[in-house]
Amino acid sequence: MATFAPRILKEISFINLLSMNQYETVFILTPVLSDVQMKETVEKFKGILQGEGAEIVNEESWGLKKLAYPIQKKSTGFYQLIEFNADPSVIEKLEVNFRRDERVIRFLTFKQDKYAAEYAAKRRSVKSTKKEN
Repeated sequence: MATFAPRILKEISFINLLSMNQYETVFILTPVLSDVQMKETVEKFKGILQGEGAEIVNEESWGLKKLAYPIQKKSTGFYQLIEFNADPSVIEKLEVNFRRDERVIRFLTFKQDKYAAEYAAKRRSVKSTKKEN
C-alpha cells in the first residue's frame, strides 16, 4: 500500500491543476495615491491571490490614465492588470477585498476562454521581445 501513496498524490495534484482556470483582472486605483501606496496596494492583492494558491502568470502596470467618465468625482486612475491561474473559489475572496478597499475605484475579473488565453500569451511574448530589443 505504501507504494501507491506517491502515485495518488501525483494524481490529486494533477486534478487540482485541471480545476484551475485562467483569469484576468483589471482594477483602477484612485489617482490620489503616491507611487509607494499604489505599489503596496498591488502587492496586497497579489498576496491575497498567492495566499489562496493562485499562480500569477503576468502583471502589468498601465499607469495613470484618463477615465472615460468620472468615477467618484475623479477623472483619472492608475490601471493595473494581473493574469493568474486559480481555483474558482479564489475569485469571490479577491472581489470582496476589492470592494472593501477604498483605494480601488473599479475592478473587473473574468475567466479567459482558450482564445483569450492564446491571445494573452501571444501579447506577452510580443511584449517580452520588444523589451529585449
